[in-house]
Amino acid sequence: MSVRIDITGLRREKVAVVPSPLAELGMALHVLSEPGHHPGLQGWVTGVTARLDAHLADRMSEADFLWRTSFSDLFMPFAGIPGRDTLPGTTLADDLDLLDKLTDDQFVDAGLEFVCSPRYAYDSPRPGPLADAEMRRRALELAAARGPRQLRFAGRLLTDPPGVRAWLRQFLEDCDAAFFSETWSRLCHPLAADARHKTEVLRHKGLAGALGAVSPSLALDGVDAVGRSAGRIVVDKLVEGRTRTGDGGLLLVPTSLGRPHLTVLHRFGWQPVIQYPVSAAEPAAPPSVEQLALRMTALAHPVRMRLCRNLARSANTTGELAQMLGMTPPEISRHLAVLRKAGLLTTRRRGRYVLHQLDVAVVARLGSDFLEGLLR
Repeated sequence: MSVRIDITGLRREKVAVVPSPLAELGMALHVLSEPGHHPGLQGWVTGVTARLDAHLADRMSEADFLWRTSFSDLFMPFAGIPGRDTLPGTTLADDLDLLDKLTDDQFVDAGLEFVCSPRYAYDSPRPGPLADAEMRRRALELAAARGPRQLRFAGRLLTDPPGVRAWLRQFLEDCDAAFFSETWSRLCHPLAADARHKTEVLRHKGLAGALGAVSPSLALDGVDAVGRSAGRIVVDKLVEGRTRTGDGGLLLVPTSLGRPHLTVLHRFGWQPVIQYPVSAAEPAAPPSVEQLALRMTALAHPVRMRLCRNLARSANTTGELAQMLGMTPPEISRHLAVLRKAGLLTTRRRGRYVLHQLDVAVVARLGSDFLEGLLR
């Protein structure tokens, strides 16, 4: 599974690396709604919520489905401006002005993403829910299935787009005054520095080099004879999606609060955007989706879980493990091969014996509950 961005004919000057205050505010709202996704930001969350006005906190829950479980494209309005080469604003007010430039149809379509708007696809133009009664009925039906808050919001969005637009802008401005302005003043310089660095990599090493510097989960597939992009970008994610740059550009937007999320805006007709996390403390390249599947499958077997328990405590040979578990060495070898293929074991030689041991650091990245269960 992956998101694919067709970049055939994309010129290097059409690729930009630029921070966005509004996109970062969207991530801030996500962190406040789902702090468990971001354990490294617990201090920031505690500090913000401790001084958050109760009325603003209530308003924050009114439409939190726009940033809690998904990242609404409304936080990247620059991508929807005609021409598909508009850059994010330098201030939040600039980005909000770009949000105001979206048509009502664009605004409503993006606002209904939480009910899986059928237009969110690499598709052909079609009427939106404001013009299509069947799409409107379907959107309300899906919103009702999500709950009363979602139904109320979808109803307001479909009947009074200007009212919702005014509500959202005022809400975001109030968030800026309450906590985000201070946060942005601290984050904007490191994000700008990262953007300059990635731009230099793009200039000297091309798009493939820049994508590699952004994330190991990005891969460039195909370059033409004169060095222009001639294929597609493949983003390793547990979602399916596709889009294209066409005659527009490609935006890379750094985020500090968004770690570990690597998000891709792939709405039809909008400029593709990759929002990537930046941090100086990245411990290791994240595993691919295929590697994750191999690891989860390997750990699902009860015998291999028992092997992991023993190998988490000390290194053992195949013969020693066979004696501990009351199995034959060939049986143990087969299970060790599965764990080794999944990248969960380290091995070293001691004379004529090979010692196997669990790579605890890798297992810890899969989940502390599993590791604690092994060590308990």
